Amino acid sequence: MSTLDATTGTPVRLTQYASGGGCACKIPPGELEEVVRGLVGGAPVGAGDGDLLVGLDDGDDAAVLRIDGGTAVISTADFFTPVVDDAYDFGRIVAANALSDVYAMGGRPVLAVNLVGWPRAVLPLELLREVLRGGLDVARSAGCAVAGGHSIDDPEPKYGMAVTGLADPNLLLRNDAAVAGLPISLTKPIGVGVLNNRHKSTGEVFPHAVASMVALNDVASAAAVAGGARAATDVTGFGLLGHLWKLLRASGVGAVLDSTAVPVLDGARESLREGYVSGGTRRNLDWVRPHLDAEVSEEVLLMLADAQTSGGLLVVGEVPGAPVVGHTVAGPPRLRIT
Repeated sequence: MSTLDATTGTPVRLTQYASGGGCACKIPPGELEEVVRGLVGGAPVGAGDGDLLVGLDDGDDAAVLRIDGGTAVISTADFFTPVVDDAYDFGRIVAANALSDVYAMGGRPVLAVNLVGWPRAVLPLELLREVLRGGLDVARSAGCAVAGGHSIDDPEPKYGMAVTGLADPNLLLRNDAAVAGLPISLTKPIGVGVLNNRHKSTGEVFPHAVASMVALNDVASAAAVAGGARAATDVTGFGLLGHLWKLLRASGVGAVLDSTAVPVLDGARESLREGYVSGGTRRNLDWVRPHLDAEVSEEVLLMLADAQTSGGLLVVGEVPGAPVVGHTVAGPPRLRIT
């Protein structure tokens, strides 16, 4: 039985209570970089030089602090508004997305705390319980403990997690460590952005998109580290193009991306042609366009810039079972798309 809205008496659709949805509601990358400009670096008082291995400098997926010679702590936080109407699935997607930042650094998550904003006078608390249950189930499947968190009364529903992970500091995956002449692998198909936007607009449900978003990046991360990869990022709100550009810029290399090799979820191309393109996707493309040499259509570029939620890992190196979608090249940071 559907949960009813306390005010209207109609079945609750969580996506209708948020102006944005998922990682598409991120602050645009260009604007965000202006905000944090000058706020980089900063080792903690009393820490030795080099203890803060990854900070704000290159906009990596998480912060990393070495605590001894063989152990580093990874810290990250992620939250967003509903990307699907089902409360349990929303919780699962959020958790998988938050844990992904740890996997994108080559680590394993060990502890998470919940971050909640909830319009308690409008949406039933039983729905919040389902959101939290979904997050807990995914964290448990990852072997990550969940202990408490923080909540506020908020006009828009929001859920997230702050996650702590562990890694070998000598085996980190970073976005500033790519070198020229290596393949680029992508471990999940793109297209969840347009499908989620269609879901919000029409109520249509796309189980294969949900399955992609709740899938953990744990196996891909472990395979990348075992295979000797040292550069990676995950593909979320800035789209494949945005996250690849950040990696290239941080590493000082260029790349060639084969658009025909990029896997796309069923129905995503059709949904894009029908106009279900988020503002976040268009802002992603505007941000990276000056750095592109594109030999493809605007439609292809929009799909490559599609704002993802809980996407796959983009790895400089080969990952078993994942398609190779391009390769890095020597020279100034620039992205050629064929």
